[in-house]
Amino acid sequence: MIHLGAIMSNIVDRIGMEKSVILLAAVVSFVTAFLANISVALPLIARELAMSNIIQNWVATIYLLPIAMLSIPLGKLTSKHGLNKSLLAGIILTIIGVIIACFSINSELLLLSRVIQGIGTALINVASMALIVSAVNPETRGQALGLNIAGVYIGLSSAPVIGGLVIYHLGWQSIFYIMLIPLIFSAYLSWSLKDEWTMYDGPIDITGSIIFSIGILLVIYGFTIVNTWLGIVLLIIGLLLLIAFAYFELRVNNPVFDVRLFKNSRFSSSNIASLISYTATFVITYILTYHFQYIMGFDSKFSGMLLIVTPVMMAILAPLSGRLSDRIDPQKLAAIGMGFVTVALTILCFLNESTPLYMILLAMFLQGIGYGLFSSPNTNAIMSSVPKEETSSASASLAAVRVIGQTLSLGMLTVIFAYIMGNVAIVPEYYPLLMESSRLSCIISAVLCVIAVVASLVGLRSDDEYET
Repeated sequence: MIHLGAIMSNIVDRIGMEKSVILLAAVVSFVTAFLANISVALPLIARELAMSNIIQNWVATIYLLPIAMLSIPLGKLTSKHGLNKSLLAGIILTIIGVIIACFSINSELLLLSRVIQGIGTALINVASMALIVSAVNPETRGQALGLNIAGVYIGLSSAPVIGGLVIYHLGWQSIFYIMLIPLIFSAYLSWSLKDEWTMYDGPIDITGSIIFSIGILLVIYGFTIVNTWLGIVLLIIGLLLLIAFAYFELRVNNPVFDVRLFKNSRFSSSNIASLISYTATFVITYILTYHFQYIMGFDSKFSGMLLIVTPVMMAILAPLSGRLSDRIDPQKLAAIGMGFVTVALTILCFLNESTPLYMILLAMFLQGIGYGLFSSPNTNAIMSSVPKEETSSASASLAAVRVIGQTLSLGMLTVIFAYIMGNVAIVPEYYPLLMESSRLSCIISAVLCVIAVVASLVGLRSDDEYET
């Protein structure tokens, strides 16, 4: 252990602190993206642990829920106690959650492990993005953020392929086993960094943090059962709590999140575009996973090979678009990217049992191009539209809207499943209803993408300047 620590310290000394931070952020982004995209394992998990279609979706949703709840409150907390220290704590928590998942013998234990992974990931997401902004020169910030996002897309792209392969031969638990290696590596790399970054020394707004977390919990859970009266009531209460949170934050001296940042139209429009885009697109991977394995009858290994198309295109284009966003208005690039995604999802609106595979792959290819053009510039627009002292808040906002969008995306699919299929196991007699659910989800997602294009363009008319 000591020898490994010395090796990691030597790596930091040789490549330099700034590059070590970029490497660390890329590795942890890879891991969290991989853990978020375990869709290829869900059919096997559901079969072995006797899960219905609703619980099956919750294996993914319950991982994202604590991230959505905690991202904003953790912004000031990580900035106060140290970004690298907070990142290391998040990595350790994620390791604990992954180990529990490896030994889960029932759905309850697996869901608990996913909650712990989500809490660790919340710390990782907030601290890693703020760490890049704090440690990397502004002139190369867009490129560094692009490399970080490339790590996300490499995780997304490798999860179906590597996951599908190891699951096919070793069982679904193996998708968690293999994440222990990069997690342990990143823990040592974080521990080996000699510097620490703190940007806030005031009190923590505990009241605001509690209001926000409960509000988000009620909104997301209420949305997943919005087809019931209880869901509608919880959704309304959650929205009222979030309004109360904004009102409260305007009146305290040290808010957990400075809602005045949303007065900057570039910041607000880019966040709205990010929220809508994730709500529209995150569900597509799950729709295609179910289509490949249930409708087309492919095994997890071949399905994983097919699902690589979109994230590979994202991984290729994210660093390039990030570099371009240092020279071209990032919101122009973001709007163009969402235009490509809209075309891709329009194709998938006609998905049925006879849709040829090449049409599905074309849609995935276009979606990958579009999101690769959108994500890095949109991230740069958000992180560069605030003063340096607010980078942790911007990072928390970015993490929150991304995960809230992803959670709402899966919630949308869960609601559609409940409305069209009911709470049933996905078996051949329900395949027609599965296809109907998939088409409706794609139609809603395509409409949301059009709105995201408009949101990206709104910020172009602003006089607000970027802090680059």
